[in-house]
Amino acid sequence: MNDIDNTRAYWFVFFNDQLLLQKKGDTYTIPCSVNSPLPVGTILKVGTLQEIPCRTASVEIPLEETVEYLPVGLRASYDCIDGAFYKMAGKAYELNYWDQHSHFCPVCGTKTVMQTAISKQCPACKYEMFPAVSAAILVLIRKEDSILLVHARNFRGSFHGLVASFLETGETLEECVRREVMEETGLEIKNITCFGNQPWPYPSNLMVGFIADYAGGTIRLQDEELSEGAFFTKENLPELPRKLSLARKMIDWWLGQSNE
Repeated sequence: MNDIDNTRAYWFVFFNDQLLLQKKGDTYTIPCSVNSPLPVGTILKVGTLQEIPCRTASVEIPLEETVEYLPVGLRASYDCIDGAFYKMAGKAYELNYWDQHSHFCPVCGTKTVMQTAISKQCPACKYEMFPAVSAAILVLIRKEDSILLVHARNFRGSFHGLVASFLETGETLEECVRREVMEETGLEIKNITCFGNQPWPYPSNLMVGFIADYAGGTIRLQDEELSEGAFFTKENLPELPRKLSLARKMIDWWLGQSNE
């Protein structure tokens, strides 16, 4: 990158999933300067915010809090920084993750070379590599005045969310929705419609949300995946996912619909 030493930029600096934030009184922001606030490794271009370039890099030594800086987990940064910064931080993290997992060609083992901001090439066999994004579905299932909420065994916390799954090779998103609902809950659904989607950089996913209606069956949880699951009305909701997630946006949408 030829403009590293003479262009002011936002610096998204990571140690694992810890993001370095700059303190601004009682608030936080992303460091903005000509040079990185810390010595870093490979520097990657991310994009622009407010017409200012964004760059990202990782460090090998754990980040520590100082008078000027605070390390915060990427998820937790949602509550600390502006939404545009959080979204760009997610992209930055995904690019770092890709860079760290694409040093060598998977075909012949040769060290890869960066071609563009989002591509590498093997100098030996010319195999090209790009950041991979894994698609996953979420589905909000309505039954009269209630929705299905589940607690997955891999959830960090006691909250209940929506049935979710990764898209498998050879299936459409709607087929994935039907398959996963049947596999995890034993329920049949109908009237599947797309709600929206969201980048989910943990580490490299795209969440696609769907709304569906209960069509039949009795809940039979897939024990290795789910620990709890039931239909809940708005009066007896369990703990819900955090506001940053598409699942929570979908649940909040349903709550708004049920209040009309």
